[in-house]
Amino acid sequence: MKIRLGVPKGSLQEATLQLFSRAGLPIFTNGRSYFATTGDPEVECMLIRAQEMARYVEHGVLDAGLTGLDWVVESGLEVITVSDLIYAKQSRGKVRWVLAVPEDSLQQRAEDLANCIIATELVSVTRKYFESKSVSVQVEFSWGATEVKPPMLADAIVEVTETGSSLKANRLRIIDTVLESNTQIIANKNAWCDLPKRRKIENLASCCAGRWMPRTGSG
Repeated sequence: MKIRLGVPKGSLQEATLQLFSRAGLPIFTNGRSYFATTGDPEVECMLIRAQEMARYVEHGVLDAGLTGLDWVVESGLEVITVSDLIYAKQSRGKVRWVLAVPEDSLQQRAEDLANCIIATELVSVTRKYFESKSVSVQVEFSWGATEVKPPMLADAIVEVTETGSSLKANRLRIIDTVLESNTQIIANKNAWCDLPKRRKIENLASCCAGRWMPRTGSG
């Protein structure tokens, strides 16, 4: 019996590899390959972007994977939440998706942004946030460098932050928190119903719990 585990590629990759190493299951990556090896013959790993993890888990390409609550909510897909792992790129805390405007902007609340353009990677969640406040806005997907878009390319942004330092460096002011997020281990429904796979996934989650130690840094 083997399980295929998705490891987040990108900003969470290094922190995740450290987490598994401390849990006694080092993961060895190989250059540009999307496949990784472990010391456990029952675990195969694939490096997948966190934004896509829920899709591949839900479709059964992966039995389980690590990704953020934010991307699970954004996807709207049905997966099993196995456990919460409260670690991020640089810290042990949660991250926040925040609504931010230029420092000199007159807007103080979400309601002040009616008919404005909002840039974000978290499009679905952002739309639902403004709909819940009955505020009509134009939400545009941002391919990156979101912090530099106001005021010329957008009136405001919804962006993820751990410390807020990057937003301050770009002269942006936070006016609300849209969503708090943390890393989760998620599982495919069919894999979760397969008792041997479920036990293996639960064992991995148990080993990882409490193993993350924060590094110093800024972000």
